Amino acid sequence: MPKLPRLTATDAHSLLLSSGFTLLRTKGSHHIYERGGERFVVPFHSGRILHPKIVKNLLDAVGTTHPE
Repeated sequence: MPKLPRLTATDAHSLLLSSGFTLLRTKGSHHIYERGGERFVVPFHSGRILHPKIVKNLLDAVGTTHPE
């Protein structure tokens, strides 16, 4: 089984913006992004690595293939 990349919230932010998502709003430590009716929420905690389930959903949302 291939391993997912380890991403921080800042990495996720730049990946989402480069794939056409826009920052819709923030609520507390969560940033909400939107692209054509599709929403994605990223928990922003400084210096922490995102959970693998969030990384998998992020890669699916931006259309990037999983590393194999």
